[in-house]
Amino acid sequence: MLWFVLRRGGAALIVLFLASVLIFLGIRALPGDPALVMAGEDATPQAVAAIRHAYGLDKPLPTQYVDYVGQVLSGNLGRSTQDQLPVGQILVERLPVTLELSALALLVAITIGVLSGIVAAVRRGRLADYVATGFGLIGLSVPHFWLGLLGILLFSVTLHWLPASGFVPFTQDPAGNLQRMVLPALVLGTGFAAVLMRQTRSAMLGALSADYVRTARSKGLSETKVVGAHALRNSLTTVITVLGLQLGALISGAVVVEQIFVLPGFGKLTIDAVLTRNYPVIQAVVLVTVTGYVLVNLLVDIAYALLNPRVRLSGGSRG
Repeated sequence: MLWFVLRRGGAALIVLFLASVLIFLGIRALPGDPALVMAGEDATPQAVAAIRHAYGLDKPLPTQYVDYVGQVLSGNLGRSTQDQLPVGQILVERLPVTLELSALALLVAITIGVLSGIVAAVRRGRLADYVATGFGLIGLSVPHFWLGLLGILLFSVTLHWLPASGFVPFTQDPAGNLQRMVLPALVLGTGFAAVLMRQTRSAMLGALSADYVRTARSKGLSETKVVGAHALRNSLTTVITVLGLQLGALISGAVVVEQIFVLPGFGKLTIDAVLTRNYPVIQAVVLVTVTGYVLVNLLVDIAYALLNPRVRLSGGSRG
């Protein structure tokens, strides 16, 4: 198991290195001169040159990359070109909002998706199966922005049950925080739940028809124990794999949802930074997002190996 973790950790470090190179080059390939953006269009050439020198933009690209990696490893992500605040401070303020939204959306997705997938597999060909499958098709087809606007129209404008937008930190007002996060979490988690439902149903159908399930039933075990202790346990490998692979979709969905509900998280920060050409913030947000994605997939690999001993013994991949 230790060798498996070391191999996966080494592969994750290589991915992070390649990602840092692509992020560094991609930011510098964007149209426009960062120094001119920071100085203003009416700035003199001398002022633009001074800013370019101060930020090291006049150095060769390899030197800039080495400086960039050194600053990141030391915890210095630069300063925002809009308000000159440290980028690290901005990320620390915005990250909890996106983490809370993602955690609540995952809770919604796992609760709805896994439970409905189990019910659809156990009740295959019956009304519950058709309802769950229909829910899955709707969840996969409806875009987040449309569902978010529909949710605001129904629960905020018509029924007045939930606030339409805004954010309150949980530490200041727990009830107000949950009131404002319930609807965004439902909107973001619904599409993810549809994917989990379909994958859980498929995995459960395969498990329920396996020989070890028939053996368990022949021994007189209750249906609840057969489904929960045998079929579901062996289906969790598929569910965990889908959780890791769908993280990218969850992050991209958070960008849309945060814009709709005016949540001051990573998604809204990214959109605002792109519109204002705030290159240090864009670079830091993408780097943190990629790092989180790689770490989550590493944890998924480890969890997969724990559930499936053949993987860690052979050193194979999830695929």
